[in-house]
Parts: sequence; structure tokens; C-alpha cells
Amino acid sequence: MLSVQEMALSSRMNQLVRSESLERWVFIDSGGFGTVYKARHKDWGFDVAVKLLNDGSTLCEEAKHMDMVSCEFVLRVYGIFEGFGPWKEPSMQKGIVMEFMRRGSVKDLQKTLSGPPPWPLAFRLAHQVALGMNFLHLKDLVHSDLKPSNVLLNDDLNAKIADFGLSRVSTSALNSNSETGEAGGSYMYMPPEAFTASYKPVRAFDIYSYGILLWSIATGKEPYPNACYSLVELNIPRGDRPSLEDIDHKVEGLKELVDLMKWCWDGNPLKRPKFTDCIDVTENLFSKHEKGIHDAVYRVAKPDSKTSNQQPNTSGTFSCSSQTPDDAVCEFKQSKYDIVDHIKKTETSSTQASVHVSTQRMSDKDKATFVDGNRATLIQAVSEVMVIVDKLGNMVHSETYSVIEAHLTSQEKMRDLYQRVFRPGGVKVKAAFYDILREDHPHLVERLGGKH
Repeated sequence: MLSVQEMALSSRMNQLVRSESLERWVFIDSGGFGTVYKARHKDWGFDVAVKLLNDGSTLCEEAKHMDMVSCEFVLRVYGIFEGFGPWKEPSMQKGIVMEFMRRGSVKDLQKTLSGPPPWPLAFRLAHQVALGMNFLHLKDLVHSDLKPSNVLLNDDLNAKIADFGLSRVSTSALNSNSETGEAGGSYMYMPPEAFTASYKPVRAFDIYSYGILLWSIATGKEPYPNACYSLVELNIPRGDRPSLEDIDHKVEGLKELVDLMKWCWDGNPLKRPKFTDCIDVTENLFSKHEKGIHDAVYRVAKPDSKTSNQQPNTSGTFSCSSQTPDDAVCEFKQSKYDIVDHIKKTETSSTQASVHVSTQRMSDKDKATFVDGNRATLIQAVSEVMVIVDKLGNMVHSETYSVIEAHLTSQEKMRDLYQRVFRPGGVKVKAAFYDILREDHPHLVERLGGKH
């Protein structure tokens, strides 16, 4: 007889998504595992990531692993794909349908910022990754490929662990000699014991990788950037680790974070902590910076952020900065130029809905008309919704705040903001929203014809 957990898993695994249910396919990445696309599910009404696998025999095992660890800090699996794919390939293909993360990965964030994120966000990322990895280990799974490109970010820059292509059932957890497969993942994040041919991954592998990941988050860099595999393989077992000279210990909590790094990357796997130990540290550190998290997210996520040194993406294409072909889920980097392009197209098709005000100074009524008239465009273009909700303050009831925050995508958050706050709040709250929008997204407001 199936257990309750097995019945729930079977139900999820039987959720088939066929090709006729998907549209707007966009290529994301490809490699030895197969190919990843973004697609819109016609019935669900939101985008998903579809991972089409070259080897269909690995499908159930990988999807099972992802479903077993489905939680707030692990990428969600929606079901199994069966169909012909976006290009109408002659043979039937199989894959995994997962949630699509629009903010990319921690690696993408580091590249965009050319350095580490604001400290409140850095400490939150450290804590959320520890929570996700602890949950994974409690399910007797080892990730074996924990690195910045496999930590994805949602609209509010919360972390979700992704890419279980290298996950294996933990031999230490099951206390058996069953085969676990070869150690995989990026060599820069591999522990010293993993460089031996006979090594089989256990939980201590992930703990070591987490220590290197913490260093990468705190510095905004990749470890050993100029070292080849053979050099890393030689020196890591000898005790070499990333340099700590660039970390500013004057920031509150960084000394403790550095101590945690050292503990995690200890050369002796038996001396490394468990993720429950890591959580005790990271939760305390994040609590010291939690008050600044909304401002940190706003500064990083706003479309016209001055923290980015990257060239704008004017092509309107989806891009991926995967380090290896196995970085399965990459994200659409939506710059302010992409948003402007979207707005131009929207204006062309819905000029009657877009309200342009000719006066220099707008009344509250004009602002409310602007918010109502540009509803569809604003739902699509505004991303950091919770920052706006915070600025609306007492205009948003606490219960409504929780409902809006619980939504997975910015579009869902914006739709509920219109439904639960703007509609009952009338002109006053719409005018307040317009003022926030004018301050935070001036290019967007000007493009839509708004004034001061």
C-alpha cells in the first residue's frame, strides 16, 4: 500500500503538461542534460520553465527528487511534459515543468551589480539557502552542485535552490552502500575529499559548497578565478581556500559569517557543521539587518538602478549566464529598455486604454485616471510590488498585505493590488500609488504620458 507521501507524489507526477497547453516558447539554455525553455501555459495563465531531457530515463528520478523537496526555498515542480516541443520535433519528447524565476540567479545578480548585494540582502540569501539545503538534507538528498548559478531569485529576490540534475540519495542518510553516482558540480565548490576517484557524495559535500557560496555572496566574486581544474585539485586538499582579505569585517555580523565559512569548508568533513547549525547562525545574523531588507531589495531590483554596470539589453532577447551546460534554469533579464519596448507595443495596441495628461501638474483625479487607464501595462511592467505596498503604509490592511505577499509572481501581486487596494481605496490610494510610481519608475511614467 502506498504511503500518504507516495500517493501525493504519484498525483503530482501524473500531472501531465502536453505541448498543446503551452505557447510563446523561448529558448533559455542547453547542454548535456537537454534544453530549457520558457513557455506560457494557456490554462494557468503564467510562465513556466520546461526542461526537455535528452535522456528520458532520468526524468522520473529527477522530478521525484524535486517534488520531495518542494518548499518555499526550493524550486517548485508542476508536472511532467510530454509532446513535440516548440520546434515540432519528429519524435515525442519528455521533460519537467517547473516554476520560472524572473530575477535570474545569484550569479546573474553578482554580474549585474559587479559586486556583492547590499548586506541585508546578502544575509537573507545566506539564511534562505541554508533553510532550503536543510530541508533537502532532511529528505535524505544531497544536491552536489550548490553554487551561485543554482540559487535562483524570485521577483522579491528571495532565494530558491535549483538544478537537481546531480542530486543523489545520501548514503550517509540511508546508511547503505547503494550507488550514488559520481561527484559532480563545479570544481571550485567541491570539497577536498571529492577529488579522489572513489568518492561518493554525502551531506558534508553540500556543507563545504555552502561555505564557498557564502564567500561568493559576501564578495560578489567567483573563487579561484585564474586557477584551472588541475591547480584547484592539487591545492584544495592542501588547505587552500578563497582569500578573506576583501571582506569588510566592520559590517555587523560579517565576522560571524566568516567564522561560519571557515567551519563549513574545514578540510575534515567530520568537523563541518550540519545545516541546522548553519541556520542558527544565519537566522541571528539576518535578524540584525532585517529592517533594511525592503530598501535593499528596492535598490537592487528597480529598473533604473544605478548599481548595475552592465550594458543594457536592447535586443529584447532572453539571455543566460550559466557557468556550465547543466545550469538548467536561467532567467529573463528584464532591463529598463525591455520594459520600454514592451510599453511601446502596448501603446500601439491599446491607445484607448492609455491616458495621456497634457497639463504639467496632475490632480489626484488625473492620477487615478492614469492608474486605471494603464492597468494592463503597469501589471506587466512593475516588478518590485512589495516595496510599493510598504510605501503605501496604512492604506494596505495587514491581512491584505499578507495575501498580496503570498503570490508567486509580480503580475499576480499587481492584479491583487488593483483588486483589493485600488478599487476599494478610490482616488486617494490611486494617487498615492501614482506618486510612488513617479518617484521609483520615472521612465515608465513618462513613457505612459504621466506628469508631475
